[in-house]
Amino acid sequence: MRRAILIVITLLAGCATYHAQPIAPARLVQQFENRSLASEDLRGFLARELGHDIEPWPVPRWDRQRLTLAAWYYSPALDIARAQWGTAKAGIRVADTIPNPVVQLPLQFAIPNPGPGAPFTWGPALDIPIETAGKRGYRVDQASHLSEAARLAIGNEAWKVRGQVRDALLALYAARERCAFLSRKKEALQQIVRMVGKRRSVGENSGPDVDAAVLVAIQAQADLAAAQSARQDALAQLASAIGVPAAALDGIWFDLDEFGTAPAAPPAAEAQRDAIFHRADLLASLAEYAAAESALQLEVAKQYPDIHLGPGYTYDTGTHKIGFGLAGITLPVFDQNQGNIAQAEARRKEAAARTAALQDSILGDLDHALARYRASLDAVQLSAHRLTVARHQLDSQAAGFAAGQTDRLTLTQAKADYETNAMTHLDAVVAARQAAGALEDAMQRPLDAEPSGPASESLTQQEPRR
Repeated sequence: MRRAILIVITLLAGCATYHAQPIAPARLVQQFENRSLASEDLRGFLARELGHDIEPWPVPRWDRQRLTLAAWYYSPALDIARAQWGTAKAGIRVADTIPNPVVQLPLQFAIPNPGPGAPFTWGPALDIPIETAGKRGYRVDQASHLSEAARLAIGNEAWKVRGQVRDALLALYAARERCAFLSRKKEALQQIVRMVGKRRSVGENSGPDVDAAVLVAIQAQADLAAAQSARQDALAQLASAIGVPAAALDGIWFDLDEFGTAPAAPPAAEAQRDAIFHRADLLASLAEYAAAESALQLEVAKQYPDIHLGPGYTYDTGTHKIGFGLAGITLPVFDQNQGNIAQAEARRKEAAARTAALQDSILGDLDHALARYRASLDAVQLSAHRLTVARHQLDSQAAGFAAGQTDRLTLTQAKADYETNAMTHLDAVVAARQAAGALEDAMQRPLDAEPSGPASESLTQQEPRR
C-alpha cells in the first residue's frame, strides 16, 4: 500500500502547475507609450539582423530597411502570428502523446460468502490501449503540416508589415516633396500678386488680372496646407505600421531618397517564378493541403481497431486471480469509419481547390501588377521629358531676364509653371512606386537591391516584449 502511494505521489509531482498571468489594461497602455526608436532592445535586434553593431545610437537617419526591422520588432500582428505558431507546435506534442493506461479498482461484497476467505471481490486491473495502423504517426504528420502552415503565416504577415511601412514612407516622401514644390510655387505666386498689384497702381493691369493672380496664390496656399496635413497623416500611418506611438517619430530624420526613382520591371517569367515559389501564403496553403492528406490517412487507419490489453489481479473471496486477457477490441461490423473517411476526402478536395484558386488569383494579380507597373514607367519617362523641356524654358526665361529681354513678372510666372510641372512629374513617380509596391506584394519579393531582412527563423524566434 505504501508503495502504491509513493507511485501516485511521484506521478503527481511531474504534473504541470497553473500560473496566473493577468492582463492589466493600464500596463498595456504604458508599455505602448514607452516604445521608441531609441530602445536598447531594438538596437540589439537591429544589430543581430544587420550583422553589425549600430553606431551611433540612436540612429540619426532611418531608412526603409531599418524602419522595416523596427516594425518587425514591434508589430502586434507578428506577435499574434508567432503565438498562433506556438499553439500549432503544441499541437504536435498533443498528437504525439501515447494514450495513458486506465486503472480499474472494482469492489464487490458477497452475501452469503461463497468462499473460504473474506466476503469481498476486489483488485486492480489495467486497460492498456495500443494504437495500430500507424495512427499516431498520421496525427503527428497532420499536426506538423499545420505547424508549418502557421510558421509560413509569420512570413506572410511580415511581408504585409513591410508593405505597410513602404506605403507610409512613400506617402511621407510624396507629401514632403509636394510641400517643397508648393512652398516655392506659393512664394512665386505671391511675388506675382505684388507685381501685378504695382502694375495696376500705375495703370498697366486691370482689376480682373489682379483678382485672378490672388485666386491662384490662395489656391497654392490651400494646396500647401493640404500637403502639410498629408505629411502628418503619413507620419501617423508610419507610426501605426511600426507599432509605436506617433510621438516616437518626433525629431526623426527619414532617408527617403530611394523613392525618387523607380527600379526596372522584371521579366514576366522571373516574376511568375518568384510568385509561385516564394509566396508564403501559397506555401502555407500547400502545407494545409498536406495536413488534409494526413487527416485522410488517419481516418483510413481508424478502420483497424486498437488493441486494449487488460492485465490485472483480483481477490475473489479468498481466491487470488491474475488476468492476462484483452480488455476489448472494437469490431468493425456496422461502421468501417466510412463517414469520416468521406468527410476527410471532401476536406482534401476543398484544400486542393483553395490552393488552386489562390494560385490563379496570384497569377492574375501578378499579370495586372506587371502591366500596370510597365505602363507607369512609360508615364514617368514622358513626365521626365516634359520636365526637362520645362527646365529649358525656365533657363531660357532666366537668360532673357539677365539680358534684359524678359521682365521679372514673366520670369516669376515661368518659375511657378516649372514647379507645377515638377509636381506633375512627382505624381508620376509616386504612381510608379505605388505600382512597384503592388508588384512586390504580388511576388513577395523586393524589386530593388534592398535586403529582404531577417529570415523566417529570426521572426519566429523573437521573444515577446514585456
